[in-house]
Amino acid sequence: MKDDMDSESKLSQELLALVAREGMVEPENLVMEAKLADLDIISADFIMILMAIEEEYGAYIPVDNELADLETVGDLLAVATKKIIEHQQEKPA
Repeated sequence: MKDDMDSESKLSQELLALVAREGMVEPENLVMEAKLADLDIISADFIMILMAIEEEYGAYIPVDNELADLETVGDLLAVATKKIIEHQQEKPA
């Protein structure tokens, strides 16, 4: 169980770095409660972030209502983490 928490924490750190890089945001500004709009992460940045997640992790995140409801960095990480874990569980070992 501890390994799951460690790998999820590691994944969160990797995703924060990816969001900082693709969204062109200073990493220290990426706190869970930060609103994406306040960080100037606009739709074009968002698409770049999603494409980078798909490229790096192989997990497709559809642009749908679930994404439209995202407001904070924490919301984005929660959806991305869920999709990546689902994708990893689908792959045969």
